[in-house]
Amino acid sequence: MSLRETHCAEQLTGARSLASELVNPASFLQLVEAARDKTRVSGLTHNFYRYPARVSPKFVRAAIEMFTEPGDIVYDPFMGGGTSLVEAIALGRHAVGTDISSLATFVSEAKTKILSDRQLSALSDWAESLAESVNIRKPAPTWAEYEAAGYHKHLGSSFTWRLRKAIEQALGSAISLPPTQEVFARCVVLRTAQWALDGRKQLPTVDEFRNALIDYAFEMLAGARELKSAVETHVEKIPQAICINRAVEGLERTRLFAAKKPRLVLTSPPYPGVHVLYHRWQVDGRKETAAPFWIANKLDGSGASYYTLGDRQATDNWTYFEGLQRSLSSVAQICSDETTIIQVVAFSDPKRQLQRYLEVAEDAGLEELSLSSLVDDEDGRLWRTIPNRKWHAGQMGNIPSSQEVVLFHRRRRGQKPPTS
Repeated sequence: MSLRETHCAEQLTGARSLASELVNPASFLQLVEAARDKTRVSGLTHNFYRYPARVSPKFVRAAIEMFTEPGDIVYDPFMGGGTSLVEAIALGRHAVGTDISSLATFVSEAKTKILSDRQLSALSDWAESLAESVNIRKPAPTWAEYEAAGYHKHLGSSFTWRLRKAIEQALGSAISLPPTQEVFARCVVLRTAQWALDGRKQLPTVDEFRNALIDYAFEMLAGARELKSAVETHVEKIPQAICINRAVEGLERTRLFAAKKPRLVLTSPPYPGVHVLYHRWQVDGRKETAAPFWIANKLDGSGASYYTLGDRQATDNWTYFEGLQRSLSSVAQICSDETTIIQVVAFSDPKRQLQRYLEVAEDAGLEELSLSSLVDDEDGRLWRTIPNRKWHAGQMGNIPSSQEVVLFHRRRRGQKPPTS
């Protein structure tokens, strides 16, 4: 049975229609095409770090262009690698993102920081000097506190110690820079170390690491210049990005959106029952390491369930849906009736979990928008096959979690969202 057939029984009836609220419903086809685009992520600063389960920038761009105007606010409550924020500011919208992961906050800040010409020039000089910074015969600085806290776990074996030393030397070069430039340089080291260590069967040599470090530095500088150019075209009001390391729950009790509500909430929350390793790399035979937090100069100490709203092996995912309801209730309360809320999510058991997900959203004060006249999927929703996802093993075939659904919501009409 196909995934579409699985959801026939859940076809939307009598639901609020998105088509009736669009100025030009035919243009929605561009959004559908963007959602199903399978080309690799590229452009702007999107490849600063390969954050797990990234939303397609093309889809994000299409959604922002369809549902917002320049000067509007785009909010991502689970910002992850910051894709929504990067596209928002490139299009002249203000961006706000929250995430409980300090690593996600670091990556998003690095991606959305607009560097001056002087800073870019200084970083170019730094990139030129990297060839001399990484040398296995020279001493490396140490990070005793991080090592004592276990952030170097599984990086001291006969297979990994040389790369660890190269990372230490690269980091030593990065921390010699002024703070804003240091963030960029650390992100260069983070991206290169991820390439070198995460999920690799054959580790690169130190020479290969050094060459990749230099290549990534210049590639990322080109991306930073591209984003700077895009942002600075909006001369009347330069868009701003705010990245906050906190949970979305309780955000309505702050004054973050007191002056202006977001026009679009665009996010990809954790997937119930689906294993996505947001906070660790796997090295030396799938052993987990917290090294990315060390490289980013951030602290961690939480298990996988903290970043995914619950243990993926829990049979009923009760903890996940309880956390989801609190999060979506807060989202509903910081939105206006005109805010469009788009969520991209996958399920380990779509037939059972999707219905519960929608019930939780409804209890949180949200109303689903039907796409039945806009898409050809039999359940009236937009589905996409997940491309190029590391956590989705190709040999597993077309399993349920290899597809995502794009859900569209608004605040329920005539009803105030529940209070916390």
